[in-house]
Amino acid sequence: MAAGSSGRITREDAFAIGQLDATGQAALVANGELAPVDLVEAALIRIDALDPALNALTFRDDDTALRRARAAKGAMAGVPWLVKDGLDYPGMPTRSGSRSRRDAAAGTAAFPYTKRLDEAGLIALGKTNAPEFGLLPTTEPLLYGAARNPWALDRSPGGSSGGAAVAVASGMVPLAHAADGGGSIRIPASNCGLIGLKPGRGGNVRARGPHVIEDLLVGDTLLARSVRDVAWATAATAPPGAPMAIPDRRRLRIAMIPESLDRGPPSPEVRVALEFAAGLCASLGHDVELVPSPVDGPAVAGAFRTVWGYLAQDSIRDAVARLGTYAVEVLEPWTLDLADWGSAIEPIDADRLFGTIATAEAALGAFFTDYDAILSPVLRLPALRIGALAPDRPFDEIMALMFDYVSYTPLHNLTGLPAISLPLFPGFADGLPIGSMFAAARGREPLLLALAYELEAAAPWSGRWPAHSIGAMSVPSAA
Repeated sequence: MAAGSSGRITREDAFAIGQLDATGQAALVANGELAPVDLVEAALIRIDALDPALNALTFRDDDTALRRARAAKGAMAGVPWLVKDGLDYPGMPTRSGSRSRRDAAAGTAAFPYTKRLDEAGLIALGKTNAPEFGLLPTTEPLLYGAARNPWALDRSPGGSSGGAAVAVASGMVPLAHAADGGGSIRIPASNCGLIGLKPGRGGNVRARGPHVIEDLLVGDTLLARSVRDVAWATAATAPPGAPMAIPDRRRLRIAMIPESLDRGPPSPEVRVALEFAAGLCASLGHDVELVPSPVDGPAVAGAFRTVWGYLAQDSIRDAVARLGTYAVEVLEPWTLDLADWGSAIEPIDADRLFGTIATAEAALGAFFTDYDAILSPVLRLPALRIGALAPDRPFDEIMALMFDYVSYTPLHNLTGLPAISLPLFPGFADGLPIGSMFAAARGREPLLLALAYELEAAAPWSGRWPAHSIGAMSVPSAA
């Protein structure tokens, strides 16, 4: 590995550095083997090699990243990361995957979340691909085109943090921001073989401006390949007083709940992955018990659809306020149709929404007096083929498939619970990962991380690299 200043990192060096997680890359700087700017230069080389085939990035500012890296300080000095399109970051446009924001100017807003990451020495290289306004669980915006799963280029990485997952899974960067309002951390983590921890409500410092629905639903994280990186990111962005100590590794009582919110079974492939996770937990001495869901799943699913209708309405109002009637010409058909569907929402539906949330929170609160964690699928199906949820498909087709596909993760957004997707299952003949999800009571992120550490040690995944990655035998060359 070539040490020294910027300009001395070879492609071979860059790929070797990329095999390390963020903690490992930071150690190279702390030990004096590399300068912070070398980590950034190495990441830019990897992005040049991989992104033409994967379409993970939507904005780059190499010069600013290199300049900031030369002055970087902190525990993670020089470690590169990427910002999800939709999260404000100074100097970068926030387009939210929408043609209605194509000409967005460079941002100036800086919220506590990104300030914490800057203070730790992380270097933001650019922004990642995401669907329009985060309203789909795939990443195929008409503005940018589809981000492609590095395990299989014809499959979606999921969404809405799809570009972030592609960048980390392929080895472009060790960390990338993801935000989860209905599964958007855990879904791409599952589809791309990463660790995705959605903090519970209030589990991270503010990442955006106040908004009642987003404050209710959304948690932010950094996707990563190692539990220690996720644990670091969780602690680094936690609010004051958050319980971040990892508890003793006592044996847990884990409830396995295969059924979706709509009380349907997972697909056969997902069921196999779920049972693999349950068997692994049992082999480690945890008590795993198959139990029915304690919540009224169909009511929770209906509440989530209502929330999605509200968000689409918000998006339309914002776009029309900026662009007038021209907004209708540039917004995606799915966004327009979802907003039209949401226009039928009545005030009484809000009453039902918050009543459903309160009932589900109470049921889960009682449930977690008997169980430490819930094990369930992340998604009802393996990663979808690109195009299955394209935003210009007929509305009824998207509506049916989307809410069937995403029929586990919204529970934790609505009730404010932490949940984590882990890449325990090695995959089927097509090589696609299928994550397993563990959820716990409010404030129990440390319990989930302790379990994740144990499972990572028992069934290591660090050696698994997708076909289109720095760990593959052949890597796409820069075009």
